[in-house]
Amino acid sequence: MTITHLVTHSGGFHADELLSSVILTRLFPKAALVRSRDRDWITPGPGRIVYDVGRAYDAEHRIFDHHQAAVPLRESGEPYSSFGLIWKHYGHDYLRALAIPEADLDEIHDSFDRSFALPVDLADNGVIEPSAAGPLADLTLPALLESLKPAFDARQAGADDAAFTGALSVARVFVEAAIDRRAARRRAEAMVMAAIEEAGAARILELPMGMPFRSAIETAGADHLLFVIHPRDDDWALTTIRKSGDTFEARADLPAAWAGLTDAALEEASGVEGARFCHNARFIAVANTREAALRMAELAVEMEG
Repeated sequence: MTITHLVTHSGGFHADELLSSVILTRLFPKAALVRSRDRDWITPGPGRIVYDVGRAYDAEHRIFDHHQAAVPLRESGEPYSSFGLIWKHYGHDYLRALAIPEADLDEIHDSFDRSFALPVDLADNGVIEPSAAGPLADLTLPALLESLKPAFDARQAGADDAAFTGALSVARVFVEAAIDRRAARRRAEAMVMAAIEEAGAARILELPMGMPFRSAIETAGADHLLFVIHPRDDDWALTTIRKSGDTFEARADLPAAWAGLTDAALEEASGVEGARFCHNARFIAVANTREAALRMAELAVEMEG
C-alpha cells in the first residue's frame, strides 16, 4: 500500500513525534505530513500512518500512540514513546534508506535503540526526571529540540507548524549523525582488527588513519597494546589507549618528562628528531614523520617497563 499521509498531533511538539517524523519522512518522502487532532485524521485509514496520537498501538493498522492506559512496553518492561515504536517497526528500513550495509543493520539498529531511542522514550514517559541530567538538563536532546517551540505568547496562525518544520530539519541532523557515527565505527572496527592481526605481539598499533579504535581493541582482547600511531594531514599522532569507555585513565601514559613540551624542547627531552608536541596530560603526542612517531612510541613502551 502506498503511504500518502503521515499524521501526528497539532499544537506544541515533543522530541518523540519530531524524531518519528525524521524516520517516516525519509521513508515516505511523497507523503503529506499532517498535524491534526481531528478525529477524521487521527483514525487509522488507507495510506495513513498515525503516530503519537490516537490512543492506540496497532502496527497492523499503522497507528503508534503510547498515551493510552495500556502503555506499550519493551520486553524489559520499559515504556515506549512513539519514537521507540516507530523505530521498532521502521528502523531497519530507515537504515537501508541510508545505505547501511545489510550485515551491519541489526547491530546498528539495536545500538541506536538502546542509546538514542530508549532515552527519548524514558524522558517522554517521565521515567527519567530532568534533574537526572543535573546542570546539563537543558542540553539533553529532547530539551534542545523542544526549545525550538514558539514562546507561549507567539500565537500567530501557523506558528506551531512552522516551528515544527524548522525543528524537523535540526532533528534530522542529529539522527543521521548518530547513524553515521555508528556505521563509521563498524568500518573502523574491521580496519583495526586487521591492524591488530598484522601487529602481532607488538605493543604499538599502527593504523592507516585516525579512527575509533578502543572498542575493537577490547573486542580482540589485545591487552598487550599500549600505544597507537597513525598519520594525520601533515604529521603523525601517537596516542594512549584508555582502559575503558568509563575512564580517562590510560593503559600507559606518555613519559612525564615530555609533558607540555614542543619542538626543540621535546626533541631534546625525548632524543627524537621530529618530535613536535606532547600534551600536558600525556595522552597524545605529535611528530613530523612516521619514523619519529614510532620511535617516540618505542621509547614510551621502554619507559613503561
